[in-house]
Amino acid sequence: MGSSGINAEYMGSSGINAEYMGSSGINAEYMGSSGINAEYMGRQGLKFEDMILAQGTLRPDLIESASTIANKGGTADVIKTHHNDTALVRQLRAQGRVVEPLCDYHKDEVRQLGKELGLPEHLVMRQPFPGPGLAIRILCANEPFVTDNDDAIVAKLRGFETEARKACLLPFRTVGVQGDARTYSHCVGLSTDGEPNWRELLDVAKEIPKACHGVNRIIYLHGKPVSGKLTTITKTTCTPDVIKQLQVADYAVNQILYKYNLTQKLAQCPIVLTPVDFGVEGARAICIRTFITNDFMTGVPAEVGTEYFPTAAWDEVVAAVLDVEGIVRVGFDLTAKPPGTTEWE
Repeated sequence: MGSSGINAEYMGSSGINAEYMGSSGINAEYMGSSGINAEYMGRQGLKFEDMILAQGTLRPDLIESASTIANKGGTADVIKTHHNDTALVRQLRAQGRVVEPLCDYHKDEVRQLGKELGLPEHLVMRQPFPGPGLAIRILCANEPFVTDNDDAIVAKLRGFETEARKACLLPFRTVGVQGDARTYSHCVGLSTDGEPNWRELLDVAKEIPKACHGVNRIIYLHGKPVSGKLTTITKTTCTPDVIKQLQVADYAVNQILYKYNLTQKLAQCPIVLTPVDFGVEGARAICIRTFITNDFMTGVPAEVGTEYFPTAAWDEVVAAVLDVEGIVRVGFDLTAKPPGTTEWE
């Protein structure tokens, strides 16, 4: 930017991030970018009224946040509050102080635009990374997620079990989109005695949310079968040690994606840290969310054993993630969008 005559200064704000992201509140993620940046600028003595915010907002962000830019009538429900469409950003927009040249485009259109502009392939085809960073891929919780409907859900889950396949209600919630509205509901883990039949698991994952309306995400759990309902977690907030745990796992998985040339076959592959401890005090679990889509409005998970995610790649992911200190279980997201969103938060 300096060569273009722009006097740019990099300002680190990880300390302020920690202040906000130490919260386990449902919507803490949206403060991970624009809100924090504004406060940080204020602490640097820069006047709020002199700021101009430049950001890479895309059309799906505005649709999911129910922005009036994408929904002129203001009738849409909020599916997900994006960090680039918060109340602060909307205030700045109204004052004409937001620059977002890509806000009319979907991600596939942005890639096409990048190619036409002659940008390097590795930049054009890189996987999207959330504005607030890995923090939104940490499912924060101070206590297990429990509802009055849990026993009824567990009873229905038994109908999806076989001698070799088990289903378990997990004690945390994730974001979903069901009926064009945002949901915060249970995640269910499927596990098998022996090698999984991935096609069968994907089929079952489609049916469970239809039968269990308190569920919006289904994952496969590597390891011994687990049935019923888990009730314990490790308290998890976005503290430096927790973030480091996810960073290590994220790096390990991404090296495997590069090794097998999967970063372009998969539209996105979030690595998610969950608070469930599987009975091991202080432990957590990691789940990978392979996602295949063109526009990110709808999509499907990859099937292990296909070109989109070879079995050898999955085996290496499991081994690498279980090497991360404090991680006791590895999951694979089986959920389409809808009912699950691309990211878990």
